[in-house]
Amino acid sequence: MKNILVIGSTGQIGSELTRELRLRYGGSHVVAGYIKGAEPTGELLESGPSAVTDVTDAAVIADVVKKYDIDTIYNLAALLSVVAESKPRLAWRIGIDGLWNILEVARESNCAVFTPSSIGSFGPETPHTLTPQDTIQHPRTIYGVSKVTTELLSDYYHHKYGVDTRSVRFPGIISYVTPPGGGTTDYAVDIFYYAVRGEKFVCPIKQGTLMDMMYMPDALHAAIQLMEADPARLVHHNGFNVAAMSFAPETIFAEIKKLRPQFEMEYCVDPLKQAIADSWPDSMDDSAARKEWDWNPQYDITSMTRDMLEKLEQKLKP
Repeated sequence: MKNILVIGSTGQIGSELTRELRLRYGGSHVVAGYIKGAEPTGELLESGPSAVTDVTDAAVIADVVKKYDIDTIYNLAALLSVVAESKPRLAWRIGIDGLWNILEVARESNCAVFTPSSIGSFGPETPHTLTPQDTIQHPRTIYGVSKVTTELLSDYYHHKYGVDTRSVRFPGIISYVTPPGGGTTDYAVDIFYYAVRGEKFVCPIKQGTLMDMMYMPDALHAAIQLMEADPARLVHHNGFNVAAMSFAPETIFAEIKKLRPQFEMEYCVDPLKQAIADSWPDSMDDSAARKEWDWNPQYDITSMTRDMLEKLEQKLKP
């Protein structure tokens, strides 16, 4: 990777991925792509170049790629699961029509492309425990349908045109930097904010609901490590399962309570979020990623909880 474009650079993952890429490759080599109304600010704006990059406009993407001599695109433009259910046409337009534009530009300009998939790409018929790398998917949400399409379309461009497309199926991502943005797993971020503020948390997901989760530093590591991986080792290219920890609401509550004994939680289940959560895996088998590009997460639930509370304590200081 010489020159990198991050599309969706001001989003939950994009804002942190852009910073990490600039640390690794140099600020001038990483362009922060954004849409009008979501402009980069502060360090994100000052540490490197930025450009309007709307995935629905192929000509704009092509101009940015040409101007900055881009050879690698991280495409993070998408609506998250709950938001997507309320705006299905927009979710498709951004997630799939936008991806088509990016892949066409990549084909013409010889760029590698990373577009994340998700545990949302699985459905009710998918094996829920240690979900295999290659298995039935059949999601029941527009978010999931778009993610399956992302995997298939990316594979199509790789096999038909030789475009170097790669992706992982991210679990729920937990971060102290960017607030949640409408995902089913957002409760696992919200709960930390309530704990640090000393407030009771009302959990929208019912007790016993297992879902795969990952701390943001591991998510960034997974994206970059896969793009740096030797292509000769890759049997798969898109839709790699990556896992770090699987827990239910009561488990993360208990971990937080070890460090914040006064913390309290009650349940008020959100039917839409619960239905989506119930269709997702309890845990994923990520042995293909471990074998093909040496994937290995660094954080478990205990180390993540300690770090999240420490970082949020500093962030939320008056």
